[in-house]
Amino acid sequence: MLHGDRAVRRRWMALLSLGLLLAPRGSSAQEAAAAAEAAGVRAFSLHEAITYAEKRNPDLLVTRARVQAARAAALVPRAQWLPSVGATAQIIGSTVNNSTATVLSNPRVDLPRIGATRISAEPDFTPYASTLVAVGMRQELFDFGRIAAQTAALDAQAELERQRAEGAKLDVALRVTEAYWAVRAAKSVARAADEAAGRAAAHRDAARAGVGAGLRTPVDLARAEAEVARFEVAKVRAQGSLAAAQAVFAAVVGVPDAALDAGDEASEDEAPGALDELLERAREGSAEIHEAKARVDLAKAETRAAAALMRPDLFLTAAISGRAGGATPSNGSTVGGHGFAPLVPNWDVGVVLSVPIYDPVLVARRDALREVEDVREAELQATRVMQEAAVRQAHLGLVAARQALAALSRAAAAARANHEQAEARFKAGLGTMLELVDAEALRVEAEVERAVGGFAVARARAALQRAVAEVR
Repeated sequence: MLHGDRAVRRRWMALLSLGLLLAPRGSSAQEAAAAAEAAGVRAFSLHEAITYAEKRNPDLLVTRARVQAARAAALVPRAQWLPSVGATAQIIGSTVNNSTATVLSNPRVDLPRIGATRISAEPDFTPYASTLVAVGMRQELFDFGRIAAQTAALDAQAELERQRAEGAKLDVALRVTEAYWAVRAAKSVARAADEAAGRAAAHRDAARAGVGAGLRTPVDLARAEAEVARFEVAKVRAQGSLAAAQAVFAAVVGVPDAALDAGDEASEDEAPGALDELLERAREGSAEIHEAKARVDLAKAETRAAAALMRPDLFLTAAISGRAGGATPSNGSTVGGHGFAPLVPNWDVGVVLSVPIYDPVLVARRDALREVEDVREAELQATRVMQEAAVRQAHLGLVAARQALAALSRAAAAARANHEQAEARFKAGLGTMLELVDAEALRVEAEVERAVGGFAVARARAALQRAVAEVR
């Protein structure tokens, strides 16, 4: 009887030691947070990450530079209203039959024909010198809407670049959101792997104690050792995936750090809203539709600018010049220098009306741009259809992901309950190590699937927000 009491007492002491070994350990989430803090990894909430990316993301810096360049280009046609000043200096050797002044035309100075006529019955092929120094000015008086049309075309180009920048802003917000939730999911997987590794180690220690107490077989210990090794490998891989996700998050946000952690955020489970409301918001605020409209406006503005080039131009011109020709004029008067010194001064002021009557190149360009207008209108209609389809697809994807997440949450809860029961049976000596290992594997798989399902919901919601042009 005494021997039987000792056996029972030893059995209960062994079971007590098993219970202590299987007791829950410290919070792995707190340990992970402490480890991240010790490693010096900054953490951003989703709102902080998007706000920071809008200022520092390299892609957005490029798009803003393009907008500024387009706005600067739109100022170029307006400069035609400012006076232009030019100068020329010429020295020419040529024959001067019936002319004692020889000058070359140039686009900087408007020069009227000034000079005495040399009358000669016989052609004279003797070269004479001619010189010219002149300064001229031209001022636009009335352009008949040509400059305004050119300015409107470049303003439309700047607006198109601005709409592209808005679309790029939404794209960056989408990438930041996906990277943020990828870090959150990777942290959940790493936490599940870490907790599983801890439980596997506790199970191994319990199996070792059970073998020492004669309550377990060596097979149970060997299986427990194998499970510890498997979960240690899974833990290392999960930590590597987390580090990679943090590196991607840092790069997308644009921080100079090598890694960026995802801080706490509100619940990831939010109602997507009614489909009709989402479609209406997409029609009003879709970046793709706004960009397509900007392309239509640009095509129309370029057509008007091309047509405006065929309008008249009225401008003021003035010049001050000194010139001389080496040939003797008909009146016999000569100046010193034999044409090599521009000693004869002149000035002129005039108002010029230039009328392009017909230019086939300008007409062909105008007609070609009208065809481009039709193309841009067709693209706008196609964009409307494709955007509605994108909203519908994103909405259905979010609904499906939320339904799957609910099922995964139930599966995770059931797996945890199953694991707790298997663990209780193992503590009481009623369950086997194989049963506990299977329950552990089922729990870890369910927790990982729950984390992946949460990421799928967050990514689907971000895609829907991008489709309706929302930035969280």
